[in-house]
Amino acid sequence: MAVMTSTAASQTYQQEFTKPDGRPLTLYGLRPIVVTSEIPSPSPDPVDARPVMRWHPLRGEWVMYAAHRLGRTFLPPPEYNPLAPTSDPAHPTELPRGEYDLAVFANRFPSLTLNAPEPPPGPADTRAGVGACEVVVFSQNAAGRLSDLSDAQMSLLLSVWADRTSRFAAGGVIKSVLAFENRGVEVGVTLHHPHGQIYAYDHLPPVATRMLEMAQKHQAETGNAWISDFVAAEREAGERVVHDEGAALSIVPPFARYTYETWILPARPVGLLSELTHDERDAFARTLKDALLRLDALFGVRMPYLMTVHQAPLDAPHPEFPLHIELYPYLRAAGRMKYLAGTEQGAGEFANDKFPEVAAAELRAVTLEDV
Repeated sequence: MAVMTSTAASQTYQQEFTKPDGRPLTLYGLRPIVVTSEIPSPSPDPVDARPVMRWHPLRGEWVMYAAHRLGRTFLPPPEYNPLAPTSDPAHPTELPRGEYDLAVFANRFPSLTLNAPEPPPGPADTRAGVGACEVVVFSQNAAGRLSDLSDAQMSLLLSVWADRTSRFAAGGVIKSVLAFENRGVEVGVTLHHPHGQIYAYDHLPPVATRMLEMAQKHQAETGNAWISDFVAAEREAGERVVHDEGAALSIVPPFARYTYETWILPARPVGLLSELTHDERDAFARTLKDALLRLDALFGVRMPYLMTVHQAPLDAPHPEFPLHIELYPYLRAAGRMKYLAGTEQGAGEFANDKFPEVAAAELRAVTLEDV
């Protein structure tokens, strides 16, 4: 099924397919999508996924168990890259050949599934691992980076994240959606092809729960959305702002836990990517691309990082929740990794080696022309 969505300022295209093993695939593009091969799957048989959740009584959070993931693909050689378009029908990958910009498909080895069966009683409070896991392939170029996308493609990615979130919201089961990217073997990447993931939860995870609580507390005490006050204060201070597009900006937050931690925020309070106007989405996309390029330029290497996209819970309107993206770079200095120490993993309190004001000044000073 082919679908075109458009606004007065832009047009995007999407087309739906079903893989041989039954998983859905959606292709997105800035131009009409053309598929020139069969829709592939690495195997015609579905993986028997039976994810389970167990409750951690002292931390007050769920732990996911997915034993079927032990056999998932791990750092294959380039000729067996499952995220590249299929070149040899005898060795199918996840994607077809053709003309399209981004692709989204259900993870073959999911940690959560919408049809997870009820498990037998366990040693802790146990239930089915209900949710969904998707893979978002940013480009057909296996050697590329997220920051190599054009401004229009980066804006399309934001639209894709918004579209997937809206689809999950419409189903009535999912309460929270997290889009993220791990980049670099230093953060545990098992496939180098530029891609991210989406986890859709049937509950509100701990980080989103705490963010919502604190944002609601700020609004109740001040009458203002937290993000409005935060952006105004950081713009006035100036020293931690890295790049400002007007409708969006990047900041090394004054409470940064990682040395070069960078946040990308809209200038006005919105909770979901779908609430951004076309111009705001474009500014948000340019700001994200700028932040990624600066991290790579900082030490002249591809910065290993974790990127997380925080949106409002889907169970009800939450206008106080601050939409934003957090980038956690894993180099604290040239050639020096940031490892989580005892205070961070054991107590949950981070120790940072550099003040955010200094880190922001270093990021502002990098040259982007040769990145």
